[in-house]
Amino acid sequence: MSLEKARFNMIEQQIRPWDVLDFDVLATLKSVPRENFVPNIHRSLAFADIEVPLGHGETMMHPRVEGKVLQELAILPSDTCLEIGTGSGYLTACLAKLSTHVHSVEIHEDLSHIAQNNLDSIGVMNASLMVGDAANDWQTQPNLYNVIAITASMPRYNKRYEKKLAVGGRLFVVVGSENSTQPMQAILVTRVTPSQFLRVSLLEMPLKPLIMQEREEPAFVF
Repeated sequence: MSLEKARFNMIEQQIRPWDVLDFDVLATLKSVPRENFVPNIHRSLAFADIEVPLGHGETMMHPRVEGKVLQELAILPSDTCLEIGTGSGYLTACLAKLSTHVHSVEIHEDLSHIAQNNLDSIGVMNASLMVGDAANDWQTQPNLYNVIAITASMPRYNKRYEKKLAVGGRLFVVVGSENSTQPMQAILVTRVTPSQFLRVSLLEMPLKPLIMQEREEPAFVF
């Protein structure tokens, strides 16, 4: 099967059935070469409906999940984005294509270097990659973002991330634990005013946990 046929099948058989129908999102997923962001040893799995291993126990998200994240964030060309968890840089590239700039932080230095090489290979110029622990004292630049994408789950919702949103900004996160009796939930948070946030539960979505050493806060009820 050709790369383009495999890419077409990924979009039509995995992503569209998840109600990812936004034209700009689908065009982005079609134009960004996902195969360039998959480790060579797993290149044959670039368009498979799996989480592709990246090392350190990290993975690329399912293609359908990546599409859902991009659609729910409703990214505008004028938006500045923050991505927590760069991974191989594929979602970074998609965010960059849809927005004006992306800042992405990755806890593993070697993955960040690989992601930078991957982005350079396709000419992405509007993404800044940083190494750090976003759960602790990592300082974001700028201070506020229009879009925040957290590419791994957290066991409890932590309001520290939504405070990085500009008014009108959107944050996508999956909350919950595989060990819990409650299903993990994808949440979209919108900063309506400087002091008001709208938090909407979207759908059940299992996702690997975010590496973090932050103190647990009391469970937050939506």
